[in-house]
Amino acid sequence: MKSRWQHWKKGKYLLLLFFPTFLYYLIFKYAPMFGLIISFKNYNLFKGVWASDWVGFKYYLLFFQNPDFFKLLRNTIMLGLYKIVFGFSAPIILALLMNEVKRVFFKRFVQTVSYLPHFISNVVAASMVLMFLSPSSGIVNHFLQSLGMTPIHFMAVPELFRPIYVISEIWQHVGWETIIYLAALTSIDPQLYEAAEMDGAGRWKRMVHVTLPGIAPAIVILLILNVGHVLDIGFEKVFLMYNPAVYETADIISTYVYRTGISQGNYSYATAIDLFTGIVSLIFITSANWVGRRLGETSLW
Repeated sequence: MKSRWQHWKKGKYLLLLFFPTFLYYLIFKYAPMFGLIISFKNYNLFKGVWASDWVGFKYYLLFFQNPDFFKLLRNTIMLGLYKIVFGFSAPIILALLMNEVKRVFFKRFVQTVSYLPHFISNVVAASMVLMFLSPSSGIVNHFLQSLGMTPIHFMAVPELFRPIYVISEIWQHVGWETIIYLAALTSIDPQLYEAAEMDGAGRWKRMVHVTLPGIAPAIVILLILNVGHVLDIGFEKVFLMYNPAVYETADIISTYVYRTGISQGNYSYATAIDLFTGIVSLIFITSANWVGRRLGETSLW
C-alpha cells in the first residue's frame, strides 16, 4: 500500500494533466452509451428512456429490410474505401517527397501551404467546392468553356460525387496528416542513409529500403485506425455537398440517419442504425489490427 501511494504521489502532476481528458471521455463518450438502450425501445420523449415500451429488435429489422439498406451500405463503404486508397496514401507520398527536398525555405513553404486548408471548416470547404464547380459561375467550367467545351453540372452527376469528395478531402487534410509521417522520419538513424549511399543506393533505393521501413509502424497504426472509420464518413461535408440528384452514390448511412431518423424525431431508429455502424466499425478495426499484427508485428493491442 505504501509503495502504491508513493507511486501515485510521484506521478500526481501527470495524473492531474490526464484528469481533464479522462473527464471529457467519461462525460461525452462513455456516459451517452447508456442511451443505446432506446434502440430497443419505442422511445417517447415525454415518457423518458426507462418508461418507453420495449420493442426488441424492431428497428434493426426495419433497417435491414429497408429497400435502400444495401445501397446505403455500399455507398458508405465505397466512399470510405476511396478515401483510404487515395486519401491515406497522399500524405505518405507528400512526406516522402518533402523529405527529399534539401532547400529548407521551400520545404517549409510547401508544408505551410499544404496544411493551412486543414483549418478551414467543412462548411467553408464545401461552399468552395460548390462555388468552383458551379455550372454558371464556377472557375472550372469557365476554363472548360475557354477550351470550347460545354459546361458540366458536376454536382448533379452521381458518378462524379465520390471523386469530388475524395479530392476535396485530400486537399483539406493531406498537409496536416503529413506532419505525422514527417515526425516519424526524424526517428530514422541518418547512419542508415549513409550506409546505403556507400553501398551505391540512389535516392529511390534509399527511399524504398530505408525510409519506408522506418515509417512502416506509423503507417500500419494509422491504417488500422482509418479502416476502423470506413463507415464513419464525415457527415457534415457529405450533407453539405450532396443533393437529391446524386443520392444514388452520395447518400450514406449518416446522412440517412439524419434525414429519416433525427429530423423526423425517430430517435430509436437512428440509434439502432448508429449502433449497427459502430459494431461493423469494431469488426473492421479488429480485423485490420489482427492482420497488422500477423504481417508486420505492429498493432494497437
